[in-house]
Amino acid sequence: MKIKVHGAAEEVTGSCIQITTEHSNIIIDCGLIQGAPKKEERNRAPFPFSLRELDAVILTHAHIDHSGRLPVLVSQGYQGPIHTHEANADLLDILLMDSAFLQEKEAEWSNTKRSRKGLKLLDPLYTQDDVPPVLSLLNLHPYKQPIEITEDITMVLHNAGHILGSSHVELLVKENSHTKRIILSGDIGNPGSPIQEDSNIYGKADLVIMESTYGNRNHQSWDDSIIELKTALDEARQHGGNVLIPSFAVGRTQVLLYYFAKYYNEWRLSDWDIYLDSPMAIKVTNTYGKYWQLYKKESQYLWSGETLHQKLPNLKFTPDTEQSIELNSIHKGAIIIAGSGMMNGGRIKQHLKHNIWRPQCSLIVAGFQPEGTLGNRIVEGAPYIKLWGETVKVAAKVHTIGGFSAHAGQKDLLKWYQKFENSPRLVLVHGAQTTIQEFHDFMTQNVDSEITIAKQGEVIRV
Repeated sequence: MKIKVHGAAEEVTGSCIQITTEHSNIIIDCGLIQGAPKKEERNRAPFPFSLRELDAVILTHAHIDHSGRLPVLVSQGYQGPIHTHEANADLLDILLMDSAFLQEKEAEWSNTKRSRKGLKLLDPLYTQDDVPPVLSLLNLHPYKQPIEITEDITMVLHNAGHILGSSHVELLVKENSHTKRIILSGDIGNPGSPIQEDSNIYGKADLVIMESTYGNRNHQSWDDSIIELKTALDEARQHGGNVLIPSFAVGRTQVLLYYFAKYYNEWRLSDWDIYLDSPMAIKVTNTYGKYWQLYKKESQYLWSGETLHQKLPNLKFTPDTEQSIELNSIHKGAIIIAGSGMMNGGRIKQHLKHNIWRPQCSLIVAGFQPEGTLGNRIVEGAPYIKLWGETVKVAAKVHTIGGFSAHAGQKDLLKWYQKFENSPRLVLVHGAQTTIQEFHDFMTQNVDSEITIAKQGEVIRV
């Protein structure tokens, strides 16, 4: 058996792992490479494997860095099955359509510049028309059900605790008279999430391929983060302005709504009007309601039926552009949750323009802000920011909430690996170069196992 890591090797995006056996050729994930323009150009490179020889695709979850090149794969000729958890049919429809829309807009913007220079125009990487053919190939499965996906490979999906529908992939590979157990972690959830069940895979394995996103740091506890959120809202009430919360559409938004519902009375949230001003987050939130049986018992009640709006009677969805623009005239008493989570795009930018220069307003940042993003500049204390070419003063109170990550931190990644009884061989992926090296050193000090960092295209023999 040969394994090649074609994406997310010493980087965090573009996940794609190929496994080749005597009888089968499969890939796990087909993610979009994201980041600087030079990085993203790699999305247009030919796939490093034959699509005609590909027997199956397995998708760990719907996030675009794991799913975002599926439309390219299918448009170039792949017509086989895409195996994934049943919840991902809905999430993929939402996320891939949004990604396709952004690809179209990016090509339009780029071609405006290219045409002025007399350069050849570019087609979008893919369009919204390329998404339905992907959805038609989905083979949907529950957790913990063995599925024979090829002649010699049986797949079992296990809850990864990351987002709705996220999975660890267990592969049972027959070789001669032996069966080898290969585990691909996908993205490992942050234990203690109020919604997602914690990851639940264990036993013995021959090889574990493991993500390392936060392999060099630990997260603040959920309890401390809840206290920070309450404190930020209490201070905002005293200041009398609006509260802006940039938030990721999948996972983070639903966690915030859960806590708002749980502490509605204790935090005096009836004093506010709460607006979810993100078409994608609204769709995802409705999708979360469809799969409420998958969640922890204490949160299931919130997502069944109309309970969310019963528990949060002042929650308003604003999917239309006109509704969003109307929020510009509100100067106090509003909590506005909007994308994008890193503030580089989306409706949050218009709300920043109308609020961040006002000292009575507050900005609650509940997600990691990578270097180079608008969110990072604000969190790092920039006195001014640029919005559509206009210089805007940062006068609002900025609060950062540290522990709501959907990824496990360093110590929890170690605990996850230690569930395997035999300290199996470990290959690290899905981490920035310095992070993954630090995590490699940390794991080497704490477990007795063969540990390597995956290199792009390098063959791993099992």
